[in-house]
Amino acid sequence: MSPLAEKDRAVVQLLLDAGTCPRCVLRFCCVGSQLLYRHPHQDLMKDLQEFLKSSQEKEDTVCLEVADPPCKRSRLEHSREEGAGDVKHNGAVPQLPSAGTGNAAMESSAGKVCNVCLGVLQEFCEADFVKKVCQKVNSADYQFTSFVFSVSLPPQLSVRERAAWLGVKQQMRNLGLPLAKDDIVQLKEAYKWIIHPQLSEELGVPADGKSLFEVSVVFAHPETDEECHFLATACPDCFKPAKNKQSVFTRMAVIKALERIKEEDFLKHFPCPPSSPKNLCDALEIQCNNGAVFVAGRYNKYSRNLPQTPWIIDGERKLESSVEELISEHLMAEFKADSFNFSSSGREDVDVRTLGNGRPFAMELVNPRRIHFTAEEMKRLQQAINDSSDKIQVRDLQLVTREAIGRMKEGEEEKTKTYSALIWTDKAIQREDIAFLDDIKELQLEQKTPLRVLHRRPLAVRCRLIHTMKSEYIDEHHFRLHLKTQAGTYIKEFVHGDFGRTKPNIGSLLNRTADILELDVESVDVDWPPTLAD
Repeated sequence: MSPLAEKDRAVVQLLLDAGTCPRCVLRFCCVGSQLLYRHPHQDLMKDLQEFLKSSQEKEDTVCLEVADPPCKRSRLEHSREEGAGDVKHNGAVPQLPSAGTGNAAMESSAGKVCNVCLGVLQEFCEADFVKKVCQKVNSADYQFTSFVFSVSLPPQLSVRERAAWLGVKQQMRNLGLPLAKDDIVQLKEAYKWIIHPQLSEELGVPADGKSLFEVSVVFAHPETDEECHFLATACPDCFKPAKNKQSVFTRMAVIKALERIKEEDFLKHFPCPPSSPKNLCDALEIQCNNGAVFVAGRYNKYSRNLPQTPWIIDGERKLESSVEELISEHLMAEFKADSFNFSSSGREDVDVRTLGNGRPFAMELVNPRRIHFTAEEMKRLQQAINDSSDKIQVRDLQLVTREAIGRMKEGEEEKTKTYSALIWTDKAIQREDIAFLDDIKELQLEQKTPLRVLHRRPLAVRCRLIHTMKSEYIDEHHFRLHLKTQAGTYIKEFVHGDFGRTKPNIGSLLNRTADILELDVESVDVDWPPTLAD
């Protein structure tokens, strides 16, 4: 037990007598040796016993042979008298037991649940629990090459840590030694020091703080759940109801309150050191989670009866499928994900086709079990999507990073789009009547939010540009117009005017009523994702 010094004897004795486990004793003695925490629980107990015994023998020798200066016990007794103002929960100064009571303390502490960690650094560091965690991980059937381990502790542990720290701090003050709370090894840190090597050996992969595969354990201790409730009276501002939180006594709220409450107020409500509980913590949940995987590509939509995303109004489904669902069905099955988030570079109406090289899209696959795909496997997946429906086709399907998706959105406002619109006019037209449209460049529009989308978008006037137009005469009442426009231009409204809400419009330019019969997106000029070889 070489990391312990003579100054630690009083702290070791105090904590063991209070029912603290040997690993928590090491934490409060600020021992930073990771290997030491991995020693078996019983071995650590024996080491602490030997430490107290050897310390006592040395002190007895010093007391017999040296008259001046006085031995530590004398100084300690003197400091007790001076420090009589320091009080416990019940108003008494915590008395330092002699090392002669060490064996009894060891025996009583050995079979108890730790009064500080509530058993986290006891039973839950053993091989049986590690195997239980690994069985859960292996049965979940994830692909991973490393892992990060996280722990969720009950909030009352922070209260018990504070109570133990106040007791230790007082003993150190009696010895004339300083102790900062930051010097104490945190419970989570010590637990990971112990558990990481065991998990790594059992799972066959290294622990890595940057790993996307997370193994987490959620601990609870119902017996002591109410121990932090007194803080709500002392610091009511720290405990406010929040969405998705079952209790206001969250770990962060408790920590915030502990930072605010005065020591004397804390000691009025909570014993110092804390008492030992009857029961161990419960490992409520052992969970696995893989970081999201991102897939990108381009899609063509050939149907005029297919929305981009599910079309549901007031809980009623209007059409049986969507672009999103036709693609996600296959990706979800292959990646074995829990859910997905679909995004794209703009969107088309249900009755609009997307032709040319397609529209860029990306899909975030949440908590996928499978994450490794070769280029050949991605090609087969793309083919499976394309074979499943004649309404869409996908190209350039590939794995991308989260950061790369930003490129799809970056140019959304600046990009241009090319459209083809089939237009009808009420009055007969000749070729020469529409030829002038070809000469118009950079036509500026003022578009009020269209009536058809006003229910979901704010009322505003948007300035948009029609860069170029090219007309194609069909007959006296029909012509096709090819347009290159600024992103975000409402093409249908540019044709029919939307009751004067878009100015100018094709109807006003031709001086007659015009309407749109068909609209196709011919290109979306975003150079992403990268084109793949066939």
